[in-house]
Amino acid sequence: MCGIAGRFDLQASRATEPEMLGRMGSAIQQRGPDENGWLSEPGVGLVSQRLAIVGLESGRQPIENEDGSVVVICNGEFFDHREVRQRLEQRGHRFRTQSDSEILVHLWEEYGEACFDHLRGQFAFALWDRRRRLLILARDRLGICPLYTCESDGWFYFGSEIKALLASGQIVPRADPLALDHVFSFFAMGMRRTMFAGVQAVLPGHYLKLQNGSVSERQYWDLDFPDQGQELREPELASQLGERLERSVALRLRADVPVVSYLSGGVDSSLVAALASRQLDRPIPTFSIRILQDKLDEVPRALLTARQIGSQPFIVECGAREIAETYPALITASESPVIDTSSAAIFRLAAAVRQQGYKVALTGEGADEALAGYPWFKVNRLIGLFDRVGWGEQMRRRFYARANRRGQEWSVFARRYECMGGFHATSDLYGACSLSGYRVYSDAQLDQMGEHTACEDLILNHERMRRWHPLNRSLYLGYKVMLAGLLMSHKGDRPAMANSVETRFPFLDEEVVAFCASIDPEQKLKGWFRDKHILRTYAARHLPAAIANRPKHIFRARYAGSFLDPEPAYVRQLLSPESLHKTGYFDPVRVQFARNRLGKPLSGREDLAMVGVIATQLWHHLFLGGGLCELPHR
Repeated sequence: MCGIAGRFDLQASRATEPEMLGRMGSAIQQRGPDENGWLSEPGVGLVSQRLAIVGLESGRQPIENEDGSVVVICNGEFFDHREVRQRLEQRGHRFRTQSDSEILVHLWEEYGEACFDHLRGQFAFALWDRRRRLLILARDRLGICPLYTCESDGWFYFGSEIKALLASGQIVPRADPLALDHVFSFFAMGMRRTMFAGVQAVLPGHYLKLQNGSVSERQYWDLDFPDQGQELREPELASQLGERLERSVALRLRADVPVVSYLSGGVDSSLVAALASRQLDRPIPTFSIRILQDKLDEVPRALLTARQIGSQPFIVECGAREIAETYPALITASESPVIDTSSAAIFRLAAAVRQQGYKVALTGEGADEALAGYPWFKVNRLIGLFDRVGWGEQMRRRFYARANRRGQEWSVFARRYECMGGFHATSDLYGACSLSGYRVYSDAQLDQMGEHTACEDLILNHERMRRWHPLNRSLYLGYKVMLAGLLMSHKGDRPAMANSVETRFPFLDEEVVAFCASIDPEQKLKGWFRDKHILRTYAARHLPAAIANRPKHIFRARYAGSFLDPEPAYVRQLLSPESLHKTGYFDPVRVQFARNRLGKPLSGREDLAMVGVIATQLWHHLFLGGGLCELPHR
């Protein structure tokens, strides 16, 4: 992985000062500390910070084609680049480096905008076609790699992180009041909107074309499912999934540096580590997290897998003190409030990987999104019984009437459901979680939001969704929002790249994702309780039964307790009435009420709300000028 940034002139052909490119690159140097490179010519400026993993000696960017007419900077990996290179060489293309990124310039020569059909991996790139004076900005199918954009004074800026845009000196950081509802509804930013007004994310599976002063957006891929009743039900589906997953792991072991694996106590990461060890014909080095609370510690289960594959895991301990100490660095890396406190543990895990001399790690993320691994899918099976007899909406109305403390009409939440594709497991989850924000928002924040909700920013194919099984509708929303916004950002790219580590995701291989989408929902969630049935069936051939059949336990740390017991000085300062009044997002009285409710029965929403308040206040302090606590800021 690397970091990329630059700008394109939408009005003329002005030059970009090398000093500006230097600042933009330096702001994301942690993404690529091994090398940097830049290009500045009339109308365009590009800068790259490289983390050398493939083609160590020859992969410096920008990379050009044979005659220099096409230039690219890229963040990511193309795992089948050897095979693509061979096909292109047979068609007469000449390669100068061993870098996987070089396939981009030749694929563009050969196929133009159809090049995306030939790309397999995780990537975000900027490609400059000098002859056509055309800039392409693209992001991978599932949003593994980030890419942000904004406009200012006739220039179109882009970067792997928002820090690069701010470092240009031409972008004034301001809060987007509508973004806060994304944090409290979805725990993250999964669509175009960011916490910064005017700054947008390029959507997964999309690319932008910049030419002749205009910007146009194209979608080259979207996740699809069979029509309900047309899903695969043939025998040996578990073996077919296993074959694809084994190929995916083998591809993601390709590197010119050693590869390690994260290892939790669950079936997903355990299977990845086991398959990788078999591919390597030796135990892969593994890294595990010990959450310092008995009910949340998964290390004893991780050790079962470690013994099975012969690995001695490096264990990183993380308790409330470590989470609170890590959160400022995590928020700085994420550029957004982070509600899931376990992300801080992932940050420390990535730091340990780097400290031990490694910079590539496999993870098991993505299996739960593909195969209905989360507990809310099971809960929805029960609610679905009431939906069939017409009582489901009545149950939801009663729930909101009891849980809603700010008097919002049911129509507000009904509109949320409509935007999320109707009643299904993930829409029930997000609908319930969205209430936590209303418990602490200030009246001024509610006025700025008006009738707008985060769900209205969703970009979903509702026409196709209506033809899918309800479980697949739910999985689709999870891929779109939770995967890209939370797992690939707060638990994937950001904590890893803040420590100059690249994470790779075998369950997010294109073939694996497409196959999982095609199979019968009963092979994903079998009966009432067996999540990821098809994966567990295959995993039983490689793992101890205690791991292969272990029910899903969401990896998490304490929420508000990580900050309030004991309470660091910066948290006390962020939650003071003075600091809350300065930002204006939250009502001090309501925040104190939520805090007083912590630890009492049914206080889960208050728990999430308090983390959201702390994280948002911390984000504001770090990025919008300080003044809320004694921590340093931008």
